[in-house]
Amino acid sequence: MTERKKQKSSVVTVILFALAVLLLLFGTVGGIRAALTYFSQTYSSRLSTLNIGITLNENGVPVGRRDYDSDGKWKEETGELLTNMLSEGEELVVGKAYDEALTVTNSGSIDEYVRVTIYKYWMDQNGKRTNLSPDLIHLNLTNDGWIRDDLYSTKANDSRYKERTVLYYTKPLAVGETTTALSDKLSIDSSIGTKVRQETKTENGYTTITTIYDYDGVQFCVEAEADGVQTHNAKDAILSAWGRNVEISDDGTLSLVKEGE
Repeated sequence: MTERKKQKSSVVTVILFALAVLLLLFGTVGGIRAALTYFSQTYSSRLSTLNIGITLNENGVPVGRRDYDSDGKWKEETGELLTNMLSEGEELVVGKAYDEALTVTNSGSIDEYVRVTIYKYWMDQNGKRTNLSPDLIHLNLTNDGWIRDDLYSTKANDSRYKERTVLYYTKPLAVGETTTALSDKLSIDSSIGTKVRQETKTENGYTTITTIYDYDGVQFCVEAEADGVQTHNAKDAILSAWGRNVEISDDGTLSLVKEGE
């Protein structure tokens, strides 16, 4: 009797494992669109607060902007990131790197400093999954003219910061100019297929072991939030708008003041 129970338990385990693999292949990382958010802020010091304009571009195509129009109204356009990452009918391949070049254009009427905040996270039908790692969503940063703010980016053992990366463009951005790309590729770590756990249930003398894939049926999300601050009185402007102490060199290059300095 004991031997028959063990055999049945083994068969059940194999069947459930095969089902989990199918769900992983066909259900993981479904729905890759992500919302775009953006805003502009200015430090009011003998300048109009309505001169800042900013446009976020993805692979050379504008996906969102906020500019002040001459008729006294804000002109806003909101798009979605990642909508053109896959060709029609193409399925996402885990581990494959896709083009994802993010840039910012100064579409206002004054020079400005630019900041971009990136959010990466996972969601399912019930909302955000804070127990899944945003580190497995790889947005490759170029470090070409951009610096990362570790004070407001990922902090160890602090879940509030795990999904956020804050970047500053180090040069003042003239009217009409576009930054270098802060990123170039995006991919999903192939190790998601190994993130599993097992649940064991014994009923009527039979043991059922279910293998559950942590990333089965979830979708990844990437948000980009771009904002600009005037170059006039830049240190005070940035501290007022972004709450960050910076240094500005004679040639206009921005650097971050380390915490505690």
